[in-house]
Amino acid sequence: MIGRWLRSAGREPLVHFLIAGAALWVVMVYFGEGDTRDRKITLDEAKVANIANQWEQSWRRPPSPQELDGLIRDYIKEEIYFREAMRLGLDVDDPVIRRRLRSKMEFLATAQVENATPTDAEIERYFAANRQRYAEGMTFSFEQKYFADDEATARNAIAALNAGQPVPLVPTAIAAAMDGADVEQIKREFGDTFGKTLANLKTGRWAGPVRSGFGWHAVKVTKRSGAIAPTLGDVRQRVVNDWRTDTRISREAAAYQTLLDSYEIRIARP
Repeated sequence: MIGRWLRSAGREPLVHFLIAGAALWVVMVYFGEGDTRDRKITLDEAKVANIANQWEQSWRRPPSPQELDGLIRDYIKEEIYFREAMRLGLDVDDPVIRRRLRSKMEFLATAQVENATPTDAEIERYFAANRQRYAEGMTFSFEQKYFADDEATARNAIAALNAGQPVPLVPTAIAAAMDGADVEQIKREFGDTFGKTLANLKTGRWAGPVRSGFGWHAVKVTKRSGAIAPTLGDVRQRVVNDWRTDTRISREAAAYQTLLDSYEIRIARP
């Protein structure tokens, strides 16, 4: 019986992986190359309380002693597997992990803005700079040229278009122009950010790049009309929400630029 079980287990990839990992650890420790300092797992009262609180938030009741014991065992198992996976380098070149860690870094760069309360002076300055965005009944006629996710190409294309030069475009089924469209129509077609940004563009020239739900665009507003400018009191909550969104975007961009400036980037193109 035991022999059959061993032969069966020996064919399982997970068993091979665990054996290889254990062997690697033994070799590293034996030859003095392993770091065993983090092989101690301590769950203090605060950590146990946090585990219990997470359960209570999900189930609307505190865990029983038996349930709490199971939660603690599961936490320890997860922690051990996590540490061993990191030792074996299983996080390297994993696209799912890379995207998750990127999301966490972006969140850290902007977390303080989510619940930030702007001062009256900040809101007044923001409203003054973006007053056209809140105009009621405004309509736009505009042209757009689409460049997918290539912001740099879109930026270069804007200069070329304003100089009267032709530019290569990315094929798309997106409307190349809209005539007399209100902001809600534009948002439905291109997304909220595009609709908000359009109100701040000057007429008669290619501008941007403007971000939509599809990617980056060069945009030329040919006509705007019908604006009824509201007071700050009429749209204050919208202004606060937009201030928070724009501030989050600008802070994330600034944080990334700071990190980018600390790296030496080398690209070998084929």
